[in-house]
Amino acid sequence: MSRPRQIVAFGGGGFSMEAGNRLLDDYVLEITGVERPKVCFLPSASGDADHYIVRFYRHFPASRCEPTHVSLFRRDTGGVDGDMRAHLLAQDLIYVGGGSVISLLGVWRAHGLDMVLREGWENGVALCGLSAGSLCWFAEGLTAFHAGSRPIAGLGLLPCSNAVHYDQEKGRREAYHEAIAAGMPGGFAASDGAALHFVGEGLHRAVGSRQDARAYRVEKIGRQVVEVPLEVDYLGAAAPADVVAA
Repeated sequence: MSRPRQIVAFGGGGFSMEAGNRLLDDYVLEITGVERPKVCFLPSASGDADHYIVRFYRHFPASRCEPTHVSLFRRDTGGVDGDMRAHLLAQDLIYVGGGSVISLLGVWRAHGLDMVLREGWENGVALCGLSAGSLCWFAEGLTAFHAGSRPIAGLGLLPCSNAVHYDQEKGRREAYHEAIAAGMPGGFAASDGAALHFVGEGLHRAVGSRQDARAYRVEKIGRQVVEVPLEVDYLGAAAPADVVAA
């Protein structure tokens, strides 16, 4: 049976933001449906920061998965020998780190990874990421990495827009509403600790690593921008995760 197309977009969280809280990272491992999945980390948005890569390997040990990373800013590509496309397409999960989504998209497009990631998604490689690693999958996202918030075109795997760190960073909510009012397509916003799990192009569920994690559907109806809270399933509850079967 072919694997479904899956993207899990974190508003913020995971190993780089929630030390000691494995809930979101365990969730993305589980959705692969593989006991010991192949997981490749793309730290492009941070300029392939060494400390970020080290933290990834500490958090995703070989006892739980087959971890690798791909570096685009260094001569050392991360130990991936030969065909980078073949390596990425062979993964069960590709995990994209945070940082500058503008830098991330620029270097991906320069190396052709934008097309490789689309190909992987279409063939059932699960994609996930936080912050910049969340914004990149959507038609448009709201970035505020360098200065004031502004829209940026993403890869367009998901035909809607996205806002991250929504309840934590001042001005994010207001800027997202203003962008949608000005013509950005409606979409989804997530706070730190919340993640949006898409199957195909539709939202499957929202999950959280914190009991107070929040997610929203935001769209323009008539002349008004309307924000609707979504139900967020807390992953620390006793019930097992609702994982899409491969």
